[in-house]
Amino acid sequence: MLQLVQELSHYNHWANGKMRDWLLQIDDVQWTQSFGGSFASIRETVLHIAGAEKIWLERLVGDPQPFLTLTFEGDKTALLDTWAQQTQNLLDYAGRASEATLQETFAFKTLNGVASEMERYKALVHVLNHSTYHRGQVVNYLRQAGFAEVSSTDLMQFYRL
Repeated sequence: MLQLVQELSHYNHWANGKMRDWLLQIDDVQWTQSFGGSFASIRETVLHIAGAEKIWLERLVGDPQPFLTLTFEGDKTALLDTWAQQTQNLLDYAGRASEATLQETFAFKTLNGVASEMERYKALVHVLNHSTYHRGQVVNYLRQAGFAEVSSTDLMQFYRL
């Protein structure tokens, strides 16, 4: 399990980095334009991804903070920098983990305050998969916004590098 979690963390870091490069090229209209999906805009979707990466890591280390979507007030660059930092933090956590640590059950509260627990590897696989899902939405929004410079962020593409 350790190798898989570490590979997926590297993949997440790589794919989020590619997306960050694209997002730095779009204008504020494209960034905030409403597309009517799970999260209306590219900004809201990226904020959700960054928030999820942040809260899951905070849960894993036992220091949950308020969800980023409730507290973030910065501009596009600040949000992309925050996201990049969260992605790096997940990569670092996975890099320090042991097989035994990943198998441990940890307790946390959901955003609704419900007590829950699960193995650490499941939380990590969940948040990495969650980021992949929402990156796909962002790619779709980018295309709808007229940004054609996107390329594959598929896991197989990462493995081929």
